[in-house]
Amino acid sequence: MRRPNGSTPELAELRAVIFDVDGTLVDTERIGHRKAFNAAFAEHGLEYYWDESTYVRLLAITGGRRRIESFLVERNHPGEKASLARALHVRKTVLFMEWVASADVQARPGVHDLLDRLEAAGVTLAVCTTGTGEWVHPLLDRVFGRGRFQAVVTGDDVVELKPEPDAYLLALARLQLRADQAVAVEDSRNGFVAARRAGLECWVITNDYTADQRFDGALGVYSSFTDARQALTASRMFAASIPADSRLRSSRLGQLR
Repeated sequence: MRRPNGSTPELAELRAVIFDVDGTLVDTERIGHRKAFNAAFAEHGLEYYWDESTYVRLLAITGGRRRIESFLVERNHPGEKASLARALHVRKTVLFMEWVASADVQARPGVHDLLDRLEAAGVTLAVCTTGTGEWVHPLLDRVFGRGRFQAVVTGDDVVELKPEPDAYLLALARLQLRADQAVAVEDSRNGFVAARRAGLECWVITNDYTADQRFDGALGVYSSFTDARQALTASRMFAASIPADSRLRSSRLGQLR
């Protein structure tokens, strides 16, 4: 566990927390996405296989289609690479959606508890991901329940993916909030950079794939939501979301602890 950096950002009343999905809310990368990419390669008669180390390296490229195309270029694959990457990504997405529909997909430990605490404090929940809407929405509905997140921005909604800030800026626009009224929760450097470029403060909850990445300037960096829970719910930004009315303050702070 890495401790918060000790800074005290200037935040207005916290109105929303915006979460990434892959690797943040749900551990989808290893058991879902990577297997689906490899299955798509096999179905197309390609002898490519992304082992863990290869996949970690390729995660620096956001967006599955772009990741595939970059890999094909790297391997000097013959023929037109963009069209093959599109076809592979279409099939990969279908395979991943089948996994979402049939597997026992679970949120990362501690996520449900944190979401419950935020909602109890009146904080809006939102999602900002580079994933495509055709699998993001079914995944969120299945794991968290339909309508749990008030705004959901996917890679389909923007031209430039993370680490560009476009998706976060769109999420803020849909929430009708300023950057100092929300905070992001990410797992990767690309997502962290996107949030910061949008003006958002950011907590980082790493996974095995992102634990060695740099997150200079993050509000805090932790290896799990369980480790992060006490720091997140005790921080000044959450306290700021509690109304000044002392009767409500006492009740709602008790819910957060």
